[in-house]
Amino acid sequence: MRYLVYLFIFNIILFDPVCSQETTVIPSEKPKLIIGIVISQLRYDYIPRYWDKFGEDGFKKLINRGSYCKNTSFNYLFSDIGVGSATISTGTNPSQHGIIASSWYNNLRDDIISYTYDEKVNTIGGGYESGRFSPHQLMTTTFADEIKLANNFKSKVIGVSLDPAPAIFSTGHTADCAYWFDAKNGTWITSSFYCDSLPNWVNEFNKKNFSDTYIEQEWTTLLPMSEYNASLLDNNEYETGIYGHKVFPYVLKDLIKKIKKKEKYEILRYTPFGNNLTKDFAVSTILEEELGKDEYTDVLTITFTVSEQIGNLYGPLSVEVEDIMLRLDREIAHLLDFIDKNLGKENVLIYVTGEHGIMHMPEYLQDHKIPTGYFNSASAISLLKSYMNNIYGKGDWIKQYHGQQIYLNRTLIEDAKMDLASVQNDVANLMLQFSGIANTMTASTLHSTNFSQGIFATIQNGYNQKRSGDVMINFKAGWAESPGSDNGFGTAYGHDRRVPLIWYGWKIGRNSILRSVDLTDIAPTISALLEISYPNSASGNPILEIIE
Repeated sequence: MRYLVYLFIFNIILFDPVCSQETTVIPSEKPKLIIGIVISQLRYDYIPRYWDKFGEDGFKKLINRGSYCKNTSFNYLFSDIGVGSATISTGTNPSQHGIIASSWYNNLRDDIISYTYDEKVNTIGGGYESGRFSPHQLMTTTFADEIKLANNFKSKVIGVSLDPAPAIFSTGHTADCAYWFDAKNGTWITSSFYCDSLPNWVNEFNKKNFSDTYIEQEWTTLLPMSEYNASLLDNNEYETGIYGHKVFPYVLKDLIKKIKKKEKYEILRYTPFGNNLTKDFAVSTILEEELGKDEYTDVLTITFTVSEQIGNLYGPLSVEVEDIMLRLDREIAHLLDFIDKNLGKENVLIYVTGEHGIMHMPEYLQDHKIPTGYFNSASAISLLKSYMNNIYGKGDWIKQYHGQQIYLNRTLIEDAKMDLASVQNDVANLMLQFSGIANTMTASTLHSTNFSQGIFATIQNGYNQKRSGDVMINFKAGWAESPGSDNGFGTAYGHDRRVPLIWYGWKIGRNSILRSVDLTDIAPTISALLEISYPNSASGNPILEIIE
């Protein structure tokens, strides 16, 4: 009898989760839910830089109990939140998936084309222009599309982000829905590409007015200011600030007074409360859509975009960026705890990464004697036009400079019976004379030559024959577009290209992977794990350490 009592007590100690830090549970045959977490503008060095200040249940839990790819990067020229999202989901580069930048010039229409805008769809749940977006510009399938095709569309696929582009491109053409934030009304919305009306649960979520609660908050530092020793001083000369305000605390209702009242919820995009709201909505999505509750693998992508806005305004060494990351660590911890309690870690495959990083502010680099500068595209293109008028005669030879690309007036060149390749070479050679330009490459060269490595391969991976310009430009390391330019912050160097990649959950062992991994490898890895077809233009390879 005494033996039976001891045996009973032993079993309680062995199997009670309170007494055991981590109970071994057999994972499902296939993951019931795949969650892709993308943190916009997540530099690789953010995780080691802030490691000692992270809690135990966020980034540390992901890395200590998951597989950490320490040398992950993308290999194309122009980085952008939507470009990176498309690359992750399709497993291929912009040359194939077609999302070469946030917008590009269309010769036939003589117009700038937005990568998400779709005049054929309407907003569902928000302002007229707030939701007219779709994935129609995406040229290839995503891993989520292939999951749907593999099981006759029985899986659910949903994307969530404050901004429409990552929610749309991270899921693909067959997604059940992509949701983004309407800064005018403070609500989550979608477009008629996905549905005719918002689900009841989304309407109920919007009625709870979380946005109104958050804009009443004050953004103060999570820790005492003296502990932010990984950052520059809070008040430094390299920051732009939110509507001119550059130091803690940030009283949201005071900042709102500086903008149009009808756009007051825009402030959430620039504060940690935007990440809170994104996580809140993602958790509700899992619950209300019953993701991961049947034998068919569902997909939820969550993109946290506040870090992008803050990084652009304050730079990567700011207290604001550090505080955003420390607070996001807590949000991820809450999300992981929710997943473990409601679905079980063993049933959910999670990947965490960034779609691009950010360089240091040129002013900061200059003060520390590092070669740097801003490329003034307006001045350069003006000189280029004058040069071409002198050489070829007066004419509108340059149609557009956009996204580090020069678009020539091909109709005029053809009418003048000039050789297009020769004109492209002339333009490329002249652009090399400007400060800050490291390389130029013509479309004709990219058509006729296959580059397998180096910067020219990077340029080629970002070049799409239907959408890219006649001359591609690459800046010198440390150089960027002039402040206020519409051409973005992307570069082809390590500070932008290198990002973390962490795998966690379903059948993922603890591992540290030091070899080179490309962002295009994520989609093929997921496809290999599920034993389904790769996205139809995937060029990446499965990460063997993850699938074996």
